[in-house]
Amino acid sequence: MAKRTVSDRESQALEKAAAYLPGGSNGNTVTMDMVIRGGRGPRVWDLSGNEYIDYALGSGPMLIGHANPEVVAAVSEQLSQGTTYFGLNEHAILLAEEIVKAVPCAEKVRFASSGTEATFFAMRAVRAYRGRDKILKFEGGFHGMNDYGLMSMAPSKPLDFPAPTPDSSGIPESLQGDVLVAPFNDIETTSAIIERYHEELAGVIVEPLQRIIPPAPGFLEGLRDVTRRFHVPLIFDEIVTGFRFAYGGAQELYGVTPDMCTLGKAVAGGFPLSAVAGSADIMEHFAPSDLGTPFVMQEGTLNGNPIASVAGLATLKVLRREGTYERLFATGNRLKEALTRLLYQAEMPAQVVGEAPMFDVIFTDHEITNYRSILDRDQPKVMRFNELLRERGIFKNHSKYYVSTTHGDAEVEQTISAWKSALEALDV
Repeated sequence: MAKRTVSDRESQALEKAAAYLPGGSNGNTVTMDMVIRGGRGPRVWDLSGNEYIDYALGSGPMLIGHANPEVVAAVSEQLSQGTTYFGLNEHAILLAEEIVKAVPCAEKVRFASSGTEATFFAMRAVRAYRGRDKILKFEGGFHGMNDYGLMSMAPSKPLDFPAPTPDSSGIPESLQGDVLVAPFNDIETTSAIIERYHEELAGVIVEPLQRIIPPAPGFLEGLRDVTRRFHVPLIFDEIVTGFRFAYGGAQELYGVTPDMCTLGKAVAGGFPLSAVAGSADIMEHFAPSDLGTPFVMQEGTLNGNPIASVAGLATLKVLRREGTYERLFATGNRLKEALTRLLYQAEMPAQVVGEAPMFDVIFTDHEITNYRSILDRDQPKVMRFNELLRERGIFKNHSKYYVSTTHGDAEVEQTISAWKSALEALDV
């Protein structure tokens, strides 16, 4: 299989990236040796004209595909009326209304521009609500680039629970005392930590599906029970799973309702908008009050801006249509089953982990239940597999396949063929 062609234009663009951008990238490490020119539906093209089936989907936002005509039309109409006002706009109000209708935990909504902001402000809100400082998160869980989220997201040498490990330089050492870490899918250890520290805990934040690892039966239910027993707010980080796993998100799919959640990616159809949503008694801390309620400041120049809001409304209209999620899950399950079968036929020790709309392969011979169970994975092999797939017209993140509503039979068949060929090359 020949490597992709690289044009002079793309080579020159990459040279400029190396000169002007740290590391030659925008900070997103899906790939740093190609430049995307555009996308439509389930496909993208690079500057050299090579075509790919896209399973990166902009790291998730393009759930209904690139350049969806209804989203494009809604945004185009709004552009002539201005791009942002700082004050209220009707589109943001209507989007907040739709989120409250859709998401089980949502009674009030506050908008931001990124997942990092949303998780940061959700944690700030529960600190104000509880009058306490500590946050419990789960080892391997990703909650954006804020200092609290970047604790024990990917520690190379995990510490004993509940001690955290900073994932980045520049995080104040003093912050480590305000973050507790528990093992995902281990309700016994988690419950013991919450029971021991509940008087100091402001809240618990969790990805209901941690990266690609599904919750074990009873784990989320047990987490909901123990946090409710000690009156500790539970935050579902649904930046990734919101509107992807069901119209009401992972909390609808799994049947567990938190006190708060964060939303992003799919909720704005590829535009920079995120949201914090939750029960009114917590969310009201975002509003100035004469009643002595602690006020959580959360201003943002682009909060709920009209362009992102109309894109979100158009995206959610598409997702509400009958049969949308059934087709999405059918496509994802067909892909998962095919990849599992091909790995078995190739006699490779590997697991296909995740849910139908979002999954990946992990090269290991044992069950995956939490972060520590993936530490022995063959990461060089998956990186090589991804490289082989890109040569065969498949573009994806390092760590997951995102499936869109626009991936159809042609994309599925082409992907399966690419998997088969790449696995044969990988086994050489």
